Amino acid sequence: MKLHELKPAEGSRKVRNRVGRGTSSGNGKTSGRGQKGQKARSGGGVRLGFEGGQTPLFRRLPKRGFTNINAKEYVLVSLDALNVFEDGTEVSPSVLKNAGVIKSEKSGVKILANGELTKKLDVKAAKFSKAAAAAIVEKGGSVEVI
Repeated sequence: MKLHELKPAEGSRKVRNRVGRGTSSGNGKTSGRGQKGQKARSGGGVRLGFEGGQTPLFRRLPKRGFTNINAKEYVLVSLDALNVFEDGTEVSPSVLKNAGVIKSEKSGVKILANGELTKKLDVKAAKFSKAAAAAIVEKGGSVEVI
């Protein structure tokens, strides 16, 4: 097969339906909108969640709870996820992000004692669980709260 012989797969390219182009097209005159009414008008239609005047679901359900806008959300990292680094590496949130261990730093990083640490690392994070901090120090590494 050569470059000039390439063609899209059969049925992969669907032709756009051009409405309002004569009665024989099947979508002429009213362009598939029916006769009159709110949905036939330009800009017509109802907003998201509208139920025809009936009290919408989001207003029927009780309000409950409280969302603290100042809440801190930490990214949780297991000890076994830190094994990707070499011995003696200084591990900080930016290093974790560059290595692809975490996607975003949010309010900070918390190290949890899930799994087993096999390397000696100097870890800097916002929070540590007691067991995680003990495991890092046990391997000869250091723990620093930032």
